[in-house]
Amino acid sequence: MTGQDEIEATCYALAERIEQLVSNTKKGVPKLIILPIYSQLPADLQAKIFQKAEEGARKCIVATNIAETSLTVDGILYVIDTGYGKMKVYNPRMGMDALQVFPVSRAAADQRAGRAGRTGPGTCYRLYTDSAYQNEMLPNPVPEIQRTNLGNVVLLLKSLKIENLLDFDFMDPPPQDNILNSMYQLWVLGALNNVGGLTELGWKMVEFPLDPPLAKMLLMGQQLECVNEVLTIVSMLSVPSVFFRPKDRAEESDAAREKFFVPESDHLTLLNVYQQWKANQYRGDWCNDHFLHVKGLRKAREVRSQLLDILKTLKIPLTTCGETDWDVVRKAICSAYFHNSARLKGIGEYVNCRNGMPCHLHPSSALFGLGYTPDYVVYHELILTSKEYMQCATAVEPQWLAELGPMFFSVKDSDTSMLEHKRKQKEEKTAMEEEMENLRKEQAEMEKENKEREKKKRAKKQQQISMVGSSTYLRPKKLGL
Repeated sequence: MTGQDEIEATCYALAERIEQLVSNTKKGVPKLIILPIYSQLPADLQAKIFQKAEEGARKCIVATNIAETSLTVDGILYVIDTGYGKMKVYNPRMGMDALQVFPVSRAAADQRAGRAGRTGPGTCYRLYTDSAYQNEMLPNPVPEIQRTNLGNVVLLLKSLKIENLLDFDFMDPPPQDNILNSMYQLWVLGALNNVGGLTELGWKMVEFPLDPPLAKMLLMGQQLECVNEVLTIVSMLSVPSVFFRPKDRAEESDAAREKFFVPESDHLTLLNVYQQWKANQYRGDWCNDHFLHVKGLRKAREVRSQLLDILKTLKIPLTTCGETDWDVVRKAICSAYFHNSARLKGIGEYVNCRNGMPCHLHPSSALFGLGYTPDYVVYHELILTSKEYMQCATAVEPQWLAELGPMFFSVKDSDTSMLEHKRKQKEEKTAMEEEMENLRKEQAEMEKENKEREKKKRAKKQQQISMVGSSTYLRPKKLGL
């Protein structure tokens, strides 16, 4: 199946069908153990699929494409392939990740068929025609580099002194829009200068194995003296959601989640979760009681220790802003995500400040349904499911947006006229054009120098060849006998 909701619906439908069979038939119906498997399922429930079925019972596993390659279950005789899977696709124009359902590729379909009969003969039932397999499915899945945000890739290539990325010889060339959008995003964050070279901040960002905005947030924490708190938030954002919401105990899990809420921010809610877990000696039973994924929190702790080692290498001290004053942490978050800012339009509805794209607070957000909705928020990313939902939102002050993102926002002063504003814009544009012109001149001079160097080298080589050629050949004298 394609996702968690579909899996839970399928498990429910199967259980219902078995009950009907039991009630309608006089013959004994063999027991069917229905087991779901998806990434958000707790580890103990995931492990059940590997346990041997009891005597006289059959095991039915309902899985996402995690069962395609990542794991092998012994004793599977039949596979039912729907021919669909979910894929994360990045839209550079909207700056949004969409988790969409696509038909799988032929290679993936063959891989699914291979799950049946690993230890004996098996059968795969495909819910699509042979014609669809031959003519409508792609031979291989679309490479990830062609459908994701390339911020990290561009930053790495720039650090390797590769100037012209559009002509770079990729194995699977990504769309030019993606490359240009990623370069623009890095310029906005201050990692690239006006002529496309890495800045001092950019060189520091390269050291972190993180998305550029998260690396910027961490380095901004150094300036605002809240590295410890920002480090925890970055670690928590680097792992899948730590909240667990089982269908049969949804109300209980929501109530447990609300206890951790920090009204101004989902990011600070994650920080609060980690600090509470730390205060309870990193216990697993405490996580289970509060509907948290202990596996996800342990992974976040690992990521945190690795990032701490990098900070020590860069000689960045571990400063803290204390338990109460978390406004500076919100400012650090704003410094990294001001390009993902939105302003309030209606109840729970926002619009992106730059492109007017509608954005909605997710019902699981700490800012949702708490009586007050802030005028301005920044968000980690926009996910398209049934609506455009902001994932991980934080309330920010409008002055911070103007201070940290001057290329997009400015505070409108009543005493400055429109003419002055236009003049300022013109000056900035002229300065940028001058910088570009200077770079062109430098490049032309370097090219000229290289040509002259090559010319001298060639002349020297020719001279050496002519000297070797001019040496006279002395014929040996014949010795008379």
